[in-house]
Amino acid sequence: MDYDAVRAIDPEVAAALSGEVERQNETLAMIASENHVSEAVLEAQSSVLTNKYAEGYPGSRYYGGCEYADEIEQLAIDRAKELWGAEHVNVQPHSGSQANMGVYLAMLEPGDRILSLDLTHGGHLSHGHPANFAGQVYEVEQYEVDEETGYIDYEGLADHAAEFDPDIIVSGYSAYPREVEWERIQAVADDVDAYHLADIAHITGLVAAGVHSSPVGVADFVTGSTHKTIRSGRGGIIMCDEEYADDIDSAVFPGSQGGPLMHNIAGKAVGFREALEPSFEAYAEQTVANAKALADRLQEHGLELVSGGTDNHLVLVDLRPSHPDTTGKDVEEALEEAGIVLNANTVPGETRSAFNPSGIRAGTPALTTRGFDEDACREVADLIYEVVDAPEDDDLVAEVSERVAALTDEYPLYDNEEPLYE
Repeated sequence: MDYDAVRAIDPEVAAALSGEVERQNETLAMIASENHVSEAVLEAQSSVLTNKYAEGYPGSRYYGGCEYADEIEQLAIDRAKELWGAEHVNVQPHSGSQANMGVYLAMLEPGDRILSLDLTHGGHLSHGHPANFAGQVYEVEQYEVDEETGYIDYEGLADHAAEFDPDIIVSGYSAYPREVEWERIQAVADDVDAYHLADIAHITGLVAAGVHSSPVGVADFVTGSTHKTIRSGRGGIIMCDEEYADDIDSAVFPGSQGGPLMHNIAGKAVGFREALEPSFEAYAEQTVANAKALADRLQEHGLELVSGGTDNHLVLVDLRPSHPDTTGKDVEEALEEAGIVLNANTVPGETRSAFNPSGIRAGTPALTTRGFDEDACREVADLIYEVVDAPEDDDLVAEVSERVAALTDEYPLYDNEEPLYE
């Protein structure tokens, strides 16, 4: 990744790109929504399809010259159907949030009611937060997790739905470390005559590999991101039964987007092809095993985890019981200085601002892509705890940074010698 062509025209941008390669090589990416795609996906996403407008869908475009765009988009669709078992797939959303927008626009009218998980309990902005368009266009109320257990309060959800009478219930979360019981939420939706949208943005890869239960065929609509645990081109996806296909496609284009980002769709197609290989199931299994190892070791150090552990790729640490005077932002900044990049995160019963919350969220997808196993993740947990315990100790942070450097040397990334993964 030398960026010679960019450097010849724009040395400032080339320097920043090279700096980002170096940053990713020399730090541990533990933001739960991040991953490292293969060189093949990077190549597809930087392809000449950047030049091509392809408004419409395969076989029905508004412009000519789309024969190869059609071929690639159809490959992405067919591979997604095979991965997730969906009847209909739209691969054009530019992001997971825009995938959610597509469902809302297709099935709701302004002022209709959305019931979704509270942001501080693990929900997502696009599920109806007031700062997001969904919270401005629709009437939104939110359910919660049980603060004692950290698990979704399914009975409370049912009671809330019966009282609120929503038009759509949203499941699937951005900071929930447990497996979701899709059928229970679908039963609630059926009882109140609501649609059910399952947003699997974080767990697309885990669902595809069968290490997390699937909402496809259970929920009316399934949306997701295509660059997180599925490790393909950056963007979003919508899956549904054939009866909703026309409404969904029209809501994406022309309802909420113009021309699709065909270079990203090429990246999706390549990433989906990789995910169909048997090795991907092993990757997903290792991602979960690594998260469990991380969780167990953090608890051995006395840190409290929301729900007491994890079933998926992430852990959510509540700092209040063990370190009441330390905020998630304190830890995030100190860990980044040490070369471990994760994010401050709200926790159930949050008493601080979302900008300076009481928890941290850490994920294992990117570490697993680099080749980390359980032992390596336990070592990372040790490093995280040392910084949590003394985030203002510059000497300790510097020592942890040296140990991080040894790990990144042991598990290289984009080294131009060996492929990132087979």
